[in-house]
Amino acid sequence: MAYTLRVEALVGSVPILAAMGIRVVEVVPGRAVAELPPEPNVNHFGVTYAGSLFSVAEMLGGVLCLATFDLEGELAGFVPLVKESTIRFRRPAMGVVRAEASMSHDEVARVRDDALATGKGEFVLEATLTDAGGEVVASTVGTYQVRRLG
Repeated sequence: MAYTLRVEALVGSVPILAAMGIRVVEVVPGRAVAELPPEPNVNHFGVTYAGSLFSVAEMLGGVLCLATFDLEGELAGFVPLVKESTIRFRRPAMGVVRAEASMSHDEVARVRDDALATGKGEFVLEATLTDAGGEVVASTVGTYQVRRLG
């Protein structure tokens, strides 16, 4: 699908994401899942670096926008932006980390309608990061926008 190509372009257009080895494993309108490999993301004491955990979660907002909103048609000229984001570290992460985020159909419709009416649609996105054993290692809450540039 076209949004899969846009998602690959997003990861490729941000060199640090590619260098971290981030891999988008599922992307459908309203949902995105990515994986972060242990290498090269291990810190000086053998667990996943906090900045890498933040990066894999934060980029899901852009991935979701590309997969969910028609940024080449109805919302042409709009881009996804992050306004703020927080992370809560729950336990050290080891091995492959999986990051997941989703938006409800109602929230997607509201953001789209707001964007068309005002030039920006704002939303809050929560992401959950789990280790290979399914344990939650971190969670994020970010405020994002689909915003018209220019």
